[in-house]
Amino acid sequence: MDELAERYVKLVLALGEHDSGYVDAYYGPDSWVTDAKKMNLSAQQIAGQAKQLHQQLAALVDNDEEMEKLRGHYLDRQLVALQAHANAIASGKRAAFDSQSQSLYDTVAPTHAFEHFAQPLAELEALLPGDAPLNQRVETFLMQFYIPREKQDAVFARAIEECRSRTKAHIQLPMHENFTLEYVQDKPWSGYNWYQGNAQSLIQLNVELPIEISRAVDLGCHEGYPGHHTYNALLENNLVNEKGWLEFSVYPLYSPQSLIAEGSANYGIELAFPGEQKEQFERDVLFPLAGIDPQLAEQYAEFNRLKAELSYASNEVARQYLAGTLLTEKAIELLQTYSLYSPEKAAQRIRFFDTYGAYVINYNWGKDLVKDYVEQAKSEDERWQRFARLLASPRVPSSIFWN
Repeated sequence: MDELAERYVKLVLALGEHDSGYVDAYYGPDSWVTDAKKMNLSAQQIAGQAKQLHQQLAALVDNDEEMEKLRGHYLDRQLVALQAHANAIASGKRAAFDSQSQSLYDTVAPTHAFEHFAQPLAELEALLPGDAPLNQRVETFLMQFYIPREKQDAVFARAIEECRSRTKAHIQLPMHENFTLEYVQDKPWSGYNWYQGNAQSLIQLNVELPIEISRAVDLGCHEGYPGHHTYNALLENNLVNEKGWLEFSVYPLYSPQSLIAEGSANYGIELAFPGEQKEQFERDVLFPLAGIDPQLAEQYAEFNRLKAELSYASNEVARQYLAGTLLTEKAIELLQTYSLYSPEKAAQRIRFFDTYGAYVINYNWGKDLVKDYVEQAKSEDERWQRFARLLASPRVPSSIFWN
């Protein structure tokens, strides 16, 4: 199994030579990077070798021990995704949205007609009355909650500190874990964690568009604690360092691992700030830091609750846009109508679809799967234990509910 895992890692690194965004993190042996480059494989050859490895793996997976079974299934699904992405690069064509979701992320998100979002939209109409289109009223409303550029450092530092403190109260992280925070622009995403290995991360925040105050906690949890930084540090410590499973020293972005990563990062916000605790922390701590009137917090929290019910609308726009049944202008219009984006945010979202395809399901459908798994436990302590177990084990969507 270890030999097969090494070959898998080198194939992932080799495919990274064809797609610069594919290898999200790598902290394995430097010699393997050299070996992967020397292989000089085409994307088609990588797909063929991934298929062979997948066939060989089937003969190796014969172990009743839970972690070994999870390891074998993880490699099985990751190899399917590796082969699918290599084939897409070789052909220059992406699969249809749901086919892409299944092959790359080991699951298919539910489909919702746009009528599904009528109720939260009606409630938002009532919350923000006026004659202008709703997305314009939303933009005017949100202007009250943008963090002034000169106060972003203080607000994000305090939010991340709180996310870290709440996470460390329940999850043991390496003593030396840390991150560097960097502000960037001209990216198709709002935030990104680049894991460096040795429990270190580079967290980048995209500040080209105004940032709402609620994004401080969201990004602090999602990119840091108990999100991506925590997830990667636990995988490295528990599976690479302790078990020597070097397949976890590489993170291919377009793979089932991403659904667990993004889903746990989004659910981690609710886990760290259950009930009304996020609203209270923002009102009492972050609003004053940003110079925002705390008396607006209640209405803002209700707005965010309703807007969260529109999450899957973005998936539907992406599904149709990537199928070619929506032109860019119509997709932007639908994002403004059903996701209530500003024109600038809608255009940025289209850039995300163009870059990452069906990856969008990992945020909402991934969160729902992780939430269903974790909340089988009833108490807060048990939920944290179950969450930590998920982050420190080789689970993918089709094995998340294995006992």
